Amino acid sequence: MKAARIAAPRKWEFLDVDPPSISKEGEIIVKMEYFSVCGSDLRTYDRVLPEEQYPMRIGGPCHELVGIVEESHDDKLKKGERVIILAPSGQSGGVQEYIRAEASRCVPCPDGIFEDPALWVLCQPVGTVLWACQQMPSVIGKRVAVIGQGPIGLGFTEFISRGMARDVFVTDPLDYRLDHAKRVGATHTINPLKEDPAAVIASLTNGEMCDIVVECVGRPETTNQVFDLLKRQGTAVIFGMTHDHDTFEVDWSKLYNKLPTMIVTNSAMVGANTTGVMMCVDLVKQGRLDLSYLLTHRMPWTNVQEAYDMYSTKADESLKVVMNA
Repeated sequence: MKAARIAAPRKWEFLDVDPPSISKEGEIIVKMEYFSVCGSDLRTYDRVLPEEQYPMRIGGPCHELVGIVEESHDDKLKKGERVIILAPSGQSGGVQEYIRAEASRCVPCPDGIFEDPALWVLCQPVGTVLWACQQMPSVIGKRVAVIGQGPIGLGFTEFISRGMARDVFVTDPLDYRLDHAKRVGATHTINPLKEDPAAVIASLTNGEMCDIVVECVGRPETTNQVFDLLKRQGTAVIFGMTHDHDTFEVDWSKLYNKLPTMIVTNSAMVGANTTGVMMCVDLVKQGRLDLSYLLTHRMPWTNVQEAYDMYSTKADESLKVVMNA
């Protein structure tokens, strides 16, 4: 079967590999339908790694996946069902024709909800945001800032707005993303290339600053900015994964001065990503959550190079780039 992998820095290649087979009960074989690029993929794709790490694992780092069950050794999933796949076992990533996955880490997609089933793949990233919001204190009547308005930040903005926050301040250096943020509930948008977020928020809050600040980027400047925007003894929510550097300096004096409650959240690392995705699917099924605005670009999976380059450079006002098999 056909599969793809990263063969060199920022370079995908296609190759023929053996198809997967079921090795134990509870596993399924899935014929891939849709793949989406995630910001965390860029931690691998954008970096120049040591030469001995290339070529990289088959199919990776792509992990936002939807497909049709082709074969099942699990009573809960039947052949022909469409599922969102989380962390496929025995395979390294999703960019291949078939993958083996654990049925317990697959979320069924209800029939008859979307005319475009590609939208189901968006429940994976938004589900991680939904779970993270559950780890936060109540936002009712609070002032909240969300740093970064990519797909993850936009998810936070929408859920926080719906949670009846008093103010929802958002920052992003790309105006088109700020425009999306307004549409999903941001009360104030700030482009840090044009305005100082701390000065703007200080002016709008009479110097009181924010009760909660959510970091969705993972860069040194945005991580340190959390403590510029936060009031003393506020809550700092760290969601963004590091991008260019795994280790960087944090202004300890600034952090310590705010005496924050720190919440570092990642549903996958605690084995809860299935829970968040299931909740997201339920909200979509009930007609209470519309993710369609996130899908800005789509292309065949054979254009995986173009898809990753577009997402990396944020070309053509992209949010989510979805590939179809």
